[in-house]
Amino acid sequence: MSNVHVYRSVAHLNGMDLFHLDTRAEGPAILCLHGRWGRAETWFDFMQRYGDRYRVIAPDQRGHGLSGKPISRYTAEEMSADATALLDLLGIGSAIVVGHSMGGHVAGYLAAMNPGRVRALAILDKSANGPERPRSTPLEELEIDDPVTRDWPIPFGSRAEAQEYIKRAMESELSYQYFMNSLAESVNGYGMLFSEQAMTANIAYYSQWFDLLPRIECPVMLVRAKGGEAVPDEDFGKMRELIPDCMAFEMSDPDHNVHLADRGEFYRYFDEFLSAAGLTIASM
Repeated sequence: MSNVHVYRSVAHLNGMDLFHLDTRAEGPAILCLHGRWGRAETWFDFMQRYGDRYRVIAPDQRGHGLSGKPISRYTAEEMSADATALLDLLGIGSAIVVGHSMGGHVAGYLAAMNPGRVRALAILDKSANGPERPRSTPLEELEIDDPVTRDWPIPFGSRAEAQEYIKRAMESELSYQYFMNSLAESVNGYGMLFSEQAMTANIAYYSQWFDLLPRIECPVMLVRAKGGEAVPDEDFGKMRELIPDCMAFEMSDPDHNVHLADRGEFYRYFDEFLSAAGLTIASM
């Protein structure tokens, strides 16, 4: 694996700042979209793996990390518009798009609604199932309630206190590290970089998106964790049937962070997918 330099930048688009990582390499672009509560940092190992021959770009999506946190519904439509605007700003016409969890929904929406912008699509441990329609509560009346952090004693008094609490709250080391990526100090103590309003709205206005899948024209890779906790058998099968050009894999590890749990296994699947899509670039 190469020691790839990763550049950190902030782009001003759609009326807000969008922090992003970028390898700035020559070659096809890969846009990586993290999950809810996450950050671009979750893709750092992926960037080291592929960033010498692909231009790998990973933003902190709106409401997360160092990016802007406007009061909005945080729908796939809004977030995919941010992704498209970032590609436009960087002069990238089309990209391979990889989305984990919430990012998989955003990536799927982007591919379905803007087919010319997505050369290939990887949806990681995200089901298209959900409520038939989003909640009808007006945005200004939406009660802020992040189901993960609602009971956390934020701000934490010290980093050590935060580490101890988050470790107890998480079910795996990967989940612990996932949330620790968003821990930040302020004058009030230690809090999280993601917006509670963003998390609440993204959940409240989420609805199933099976109807988008037949509209995806590019090759698609579906990956789920062993056991199918996030993507049950019925959903996984339905997604495979609805996507015209689909490869599907199940990881041998049950952790939701499928691109991190067994990286060697995940990269084998992703390499196979790139090869089948005719997008393989030899390592330098």
